[in-house]
Amino acid sequence: MSTASNIARRLLEVEAVKLAPQSPFSWASGLRSPIYCDNRVLLSYPVIRSEVIEGLKELAIRFGDIYGVAGVATAGIPHGALLADRLGLPFVYIRSKAKEHGRQNQIEGRLEPGKKYLVVEDLISTGGSALKAIDALKAAGGDVAGAIAIFSYEFPAAVRAFEQANVPLATISGYATLLEEAAKHDYITDADAETLANWREDPRAWSEAFSAGA
Repeated sequence: MSTASNIARRLLEVEAVKLAPQSPFSWASGLRSPIYCDNRVLLSYPVIRSEVIEGLKELAIRFGDIYGVAGVATAGIPHGALLADRLGLPFVYIRSKAKEHGRQNQIEGRLEPGKKYLVVEDLISTGGSALKAIDALKAAGGDVAGAIAIFSYEFPAAVRAFEQANVPLATISGYATLLEEAAKHDYITDADAETLANWREDPRAWSEAFSAGA
């Protein structure tokens, strides 16, 4: 079994990913979604946690020599820190915005200007949080080798956003693989698989159509 398939199966096993095409979840944005992903759940399972970090390590190696790892707050912090430890590299993490007290840091840890960092996110949806963190890292003088994550919804808009930012992106697993594993292990029906595939192509249109018909 490939690493991508194994991690997709693990996500389903421990319900880090939940699929509910008939009773969609509500995202913070207000959109309705037939899938919800919380990779922080993986941290509670030592064997799976180790598999995930090994998968992230395999991705990191593709980027060649890097100086350090930068985790995106908040869910990218633990996975990024574990990866940095596995690689024996420095670690920093990037807040969504600077603190309003103390040293008013947005980047915590010791960032070395001019050094190359690999940015770690847990999940890529629109890519907005990761790209915002990358902008902050660059503004502080850091160099960005690329970004990696555990899982991606593989939205076409997110793929374009990373390409436009000229930031290489790699993930352990993705939406298409997840659907294959979900169907293979009877988490979803064929009709559910079609619904889930349609959602990925245009989440907003899918959400609006579901809400209109609810």
